[in-house]
Amino acid sequence: MPLERDRATPLYIQLKEVLRAQIENGYYAPHDRLPSERELAEQYNISRMTVRQALLELTQEGLIYTRVGKGTFVSEPKIDQQLLELTSFSEDMRRRGLQPSSRVLEARLGPACPKVAQALQIPSDTEVVILTRIRLANGEPLALETAYLPHHRCPDILQHDFAVESLYDVLRTSYGYQLVQARQTIEAILAGQRELELLELTPPAAILAMERVTFTSQGFPIEYVRSFYRGDRYKFRALLCPTQTANTGD
Repeated sequence: MPLERDRATPLYIQLKEVLRAQIENGYYAPHDRLPSERELAEQYNISRMTVRQALLELTQEGLIYTRVGKGTFVSEPKIDQQLLELTSFSEDMRRRGLQPSSRVLEARLGPACPKVAQALQIPSDTEVVILTRIRLANGEPLALETAYLPHHRCPDILQHDFAVESLYDVLRTSYGYQLVQARQTIEAILAGQRELELLELTPPAAILAMERVTFTSQGFPIEYVRSFYRGDRYKFRALLCPTQTANTGD
C-alpha cells in the first residue's frame, strides 16, 4: 500500500497506520520481525528518519519492541484487565489460558512503616509479612509486586512456597479468609532502573504503578500491595455507571 504524498497527514503517521493495520490484521504475528528501517524506507520511498519516527511511536504505544542488534518485533497483544472483580494474578492468567508463575525476590518479616501501618490499620512497627515477587505469564515478566500482610493474622504463612502458590488461595484455604473488596489506585510513571532490569524493559518505558488494600468479609484489611505492571503489556478497563442523580442530558 503506497503512501499518499499529497495528503495533509505526515508520511510517518501514514506509515505508522499501515504497519498498525498489518499487525492488527495478522499479517505480522506476535514476535515476527518487521522489515528494517532501510527496507521500509526503500519499500515506501521515504527517508529512514521518517521510518524511525513511525517505529518510535509504535514502540511507545506498545505494538512493537526492539532487541538491540536483532531488530524490531511485534509485541504480544496487551492484556485487557477489567476492574470489575477481585481476582489474583494467578487466577486471571489461568482464565486467559496463560501459565502463571512467580520469582520470589524477598519473603521475610519486618516492622510496618507508617504508610503500610496506615493501610493495614495497625500500629507502626507491628510485624508484617513482606513478600516481593516478579509475576510471570508463560515465562514473561509482567509485574513486580510487593505485598504486606499483618503477621498476627496469618502466622507461619512464609512456610508456603509463593514461587508456585497463589497468595489469595493460601489466605482462603489455610486461614479461612474471604476476600470481598479492594481499594485500588493506578497511575502511569516511568520505570526506574530496578523495574527496567526486573521487567526486562527497554528505556524509556512507561509502567503502571498500582496500590491496593484488600479487605476480608470481617471488614479488616489483610493485604496492602504495591505493584508495577508493564505498560506495553497491560491496559485497564472499568465500567462506569451514572448515579441516580446524574443529569443524563449533559
